[in-house]
Formats: sequence, structure tokens, C-alpha cells
Amino acid sequence: MTTYAIGDLQGCAHEAQLLLDRIALVAGDDARILFVGDLINRGPESLMALRRMKALNESSGGRVDALLGNHDLHLIAVAGGAQRLSRSDTLDEILNAPDRDALIAWLRARPLAMFVDNHLLVHAGVAPQWDAAQTMALAGEVERALQGDDWLAFLSEMYGNQPDRWDERLTGIERLRCIVNALTRMRLCAPDGAMDFKHKETDTGPTGSDLLPWFDLPARRTQDVTVVFGHWSALGVVQRPNLIGLDSGCVWGGKLTAVCLDDRTLIQVDCPEYREHGGKKG
Repeated sequence: MTTYAIGDLQGCAHEAQLLLDRIALVAGDDARILFVGDLINRGPESLMALRRMKALNESSGGRVDALLGNHDLHLIAVAGGAQRLSRSDTLDEILNAPDRDALIAWLRARPLAMFVDNHLLVHAGVAPQWDAAQTMALAGEVERALQGDDWLAFLSEMYGNQPDRWDERLTGIERLRCIVNALTRMRLCAPDGAMDFKHKETDTGPTGSDLLPWFDLPARRTQDVTVVFGHWSALGVVQRPNLIGLDSGCVWGGKLTAVCLDDRTLIQVDCPEYREHGGKKG
């Protein structure tokens, strides 16, 4: 089965359909299609994007699926009363929809990581101390918390920047928060793997700092697999032997990008009608 991964959608449902149509022309209707998270928010059609994704996932038997990104988790937290809307959110239509509860339940059941044909898919990044197997196991810990009876209690404590570095001795909510932050928020890290959350809109650390993109840390234990990620629109599309970055800034007037994991070919659609607004990128 041909497999495509698609970058951050962020409520751009029209572009998503154009891209899916182009994939179907190239690969037929039975390609496996995996979105790397942030299906919703900031863009104009978050409700439509979420409804279509849920319908595609269910009608395809899981052949079409999506990871959870930070914006998707934010929606779940807002819907559960654990977080407030921000001024740049475009989530009201989902929150007021008659099928809101079913949409949120479907989102809660989505994974935070996938391992497909020696490709490790995450939304943001992988802590340098983790190999692929540990990444999948730790993602599973968060998935069980999201799907368990105490999911609202988990969400109420999910937010925060500490601990900022993985330690095997972490337990409880601090352990889960560190996993969530690595998989859905991380961009830059100190050489020891400590995550930095201050710098969002650049592709490198500030001049004079020792911050590096998480994937450039020399001790990263996932260098033996190809990590596929989104979340970082300032990077644009990245293709290295063991790395694929897919956030090409659709919601900011860029492109929506799909990559065929079998041969690295790209399919893109332009998103010219979207422009940066008053909210910060994130």
C-alpha cells in the first residue's frame, strides 16, 4: 500500500480536499494517508476539516488517520473545560456543533505517534533520549490517559513547561506532561535535551545561544529511522535521509504538503487566500 503523510492542516478543509484529490489521481483510492496533527484551529473551516477527517477515518477502516497535535489537544481541553479559548482560536463552530461530543470523542482516540515502514510519525518532535520503540510506548501512556475515565483530570494538569527535559524517573502528571510537550510542542532544545518553548517563529535558535533544532542534537537515538513531523512552519519542507518535515505553512498563505513515504515525491497545493493574522504562530 502506498503511504502518504500530510502536514499541518489547521482548518484548511478546502485545500485538504484538493490535496486528497491529487493523491487519488496519482495513487488511486486505496493509498494510506496519515496526517501529522493540527487538523484544526487558526484556519477558516475547522469544523468541516474535523468532520471530513472523522468520516474518512471511519469509512476507510483506518487507512486514513491522523495524529494529535497541540491544536487538537487544545480543542479537547477547551471542550472539557480544562482550558480557555484564546483570541486567535477558530474553534467556536466546533464547540457549538450538534455533533461536538462525537467529534471530541474521536479526537481523544487518535494516537500521538505512529510507526509505519520504518517511519516514525509525530506532530512536533522526539526527545533525544528516546528510540522509536520507547517513543511509541510513551505515546501510548498519554493515549491511555486521554481515553481513560480520568481524562478531564489529566487535561486540567497537562499544561506547563516543566519538566523541560526527559528523565526516566519522572512519574505521574510530570511524566505525561513531558511526553506531551516533546511530541506536540518541541522545536528547539539545549544540547542536554532541555526543551525551549520561547522561540516559535524562527528556524534556528537566537544568535549566541546554544539552542538547536531537536533533530540536530548529536545524541538523538532516532537517527536509525526516518522521523516525519510537522508543527514548525518556519522550517518549511525538510527532507533528509532520516528526517521529513511537512509544515509548509498552509494557514499562513503557504502550501499544504503531502509526501509519499515510499519514494519521497511531494504533492502540494497552494493556499494563497490565508494570511497571518493577529495571533501568534504556534
